[in-house]
Amino acid sequence: MEHINKIELQGRVGTVRTNIVGDNMVANFSMVTEYLYKTRDGGAANETTWHQVTAWEGRDMPDLTQITKGTPFHVTGRLRTFKDTNSEGVEKQLYEVVAYKIRILTEEEAA
Repeated sequence: MEHINKIELQGRVGTVRTNIVGDNMVANFSMVTEYLYKTRDGGAANETTWHQVTAWEGRDMPDLTQITKGTPFHVTGRLRTFKDTNSEGVEKQLYEVVAYKIRILTEEEAA
């Protein structure tokens, strides 16, 4: 049986932090996606979700310095989960998209 862990998201960049680790650049950024739908009474509704993404420079990656706040893009990667304990001692389950392909979109493609 083949196991699959693949996620594709299209949205816009929120906050960005880049670092150099060894000889490679890594970008950690948030991205927002929106799901538009109609409610039962016919009104419009919008569900906004924030995601955390980690991208290492390399093949199928743009220049990571091009990833700035508001940039529209499409990301393909895998979902990673881990637990973290905050300063108050509360353990939380966190989710992160580890990107292996990013395509920066034009405004027309993002619309």
